[in-house]
Amino acid sequence: MRRNSAKNVALGGVMAALAIVIMCLGGLIPLATYVCPMFCAVLLMIVLKIAGSKIAWAWYGAVAILSVLLGPDKEAAAVFVFLGYYPIIKPWLDKRKLAFLWKLALFNAAIFVMYSLLIYVFGLSEVVEEFKDVGLVMTVITLVLGNVTLFMLDMMLSLLGKRKKNG
Repeated sequence: MRRNSAKNVALGGVMAALAIVIMCLGGLIPLATYVCPMFCAVLLMIVLKIAGSKIAWAWYGAVAILSVLLGPDKEAAAVFVFLGYYPIIKPWLDKRKLAFLWKLALFNAAIFVMYSLLIYVFGLSEVVEEFKDVGLVMTVITLVLGNVTLFMLDMMLSLLGKRKKNG
């Protein structure tokens, strides 16, 4: 099967629609701010394995734009915009020496830039209030748990990639 066939584009469209539905559910479920972008990353991994990187990048771009425009939870949409491409660059990161540190640096830099933009450029006062309410200690704990969650996602994507190759 050709990598750029209409079948792959159609698969990408259907999976993108599913991802937008998942991102829109983020406004209904409290913890979905971080869970919905992770589910979408799994969908991206499926698109990447079946359709290739060109369609995967187009898929990521479409879902990122539509999530920002249609998603009720702008923080979840921002998490997807800043980290949703992770399954595409994961194979490159896995080949690097000290891949663990590269992934850690990528995640923390992306989160820092994302929250800086949300607070200082877009002026999302809800995020500032949330940080004030939980305090510095809980904010640091949340960042640490975010790093742990990234590595759990990384392991899940690795298993998905191996399962697809062997399957």
